[in-house]
Amino acid sequence: MARVAICAPSRAITEEMADRVLALASDYPGLELQFHPQCFLTDGHFAGSDAQRRAALAECANDPAFDSVWAARGGYGAVRIVEDVLGDLGQAAQDKRYLAYSDGGTLLAGLYRHGIGQPVHAPMPADIARDGGEGAVRRSLAYLAGEHAGLEPGLDSRPVVAFNLMTLAMVCGTPLMPDLSGHVVMVEEVAEHLYAIDRLFFHVTAHLGGIAGLRLGRVGDVPENDIDFGQAAPQIARHWCERHGIRFLGEADIGHDVANKIVPFGLAGRGAAQ
Repeated sequence: MARVAICAPSRAITEEMADRVLALASDYPGLELQFHPQCFLTDGHFAGSDAQRRAALAECANDPAFDSVWAARGGYGAVRIVEDVLGDLGQAAQDKRYLAYSDGGTLLAGLYRHGIGQPVHAPMPADIARDGGEGAVRRSLAYLAGEHAGLEPGLDSRPVVAFNLMTLAMVCGTPLMPDLSGHVVMVEEVAEHLYAIDRLFFHVTAHLGGIAGLRLGRVGDVPENDIDFGQAAPQIARHWCERHGIRFLGEADIGHDVANKIVPFGLAGRGAAQ
């Protein structure tokens, strides 16, 4: 039996969301989910105070009864607690998988930098609220149950990471930034103007020297600006990759949407995709 602890390092989910995810999980008999009560707390924008979110994440990570820790939702908030949480983690935390994306990328980055567990970019329980979100949640449930059909199809022999572009930009140059030399870096973004995408690539590519290449996931829900920027997201990515001598490797099947695929960091956790 694979046991999964779910907590909310950023924003809260509702009990109705949790019930819907638990109903789906009943189709995976080798999987047991447990939602930490902290998932349903609220403190302004956050799923409880910084102290409550830190304590819940550390509790889930340090409990040897669980095999994986799954972030309930993104939004914003994980970065306020991650550096402190890393100091709270003991031996039991070393052997777990940690699933998140979006704002949860700050947690994945910190874990990867410090060699703790197996960070995995993957859909989260809150995706159940999206149109068609059941498929996204099932993708992660199947992965947690030991299946690998939901992995990003372009994984190869090179180590890889996947981040929301804004999240990666905020991590660059901080104590959470891992060494990505030799990695394929996948990025995606949502709800940012194209000029902001350009600004983010200006910053991120300056910190990615030595990577194996960059792949661009989906850039969705781009707001309309009063002046057309004149370049689409792939052109922007190519421009800044060329500026910094980074290989642009094309598209990646990740994004803030129900088609978001699973990307285990590094080389581990790929199963048949290795």
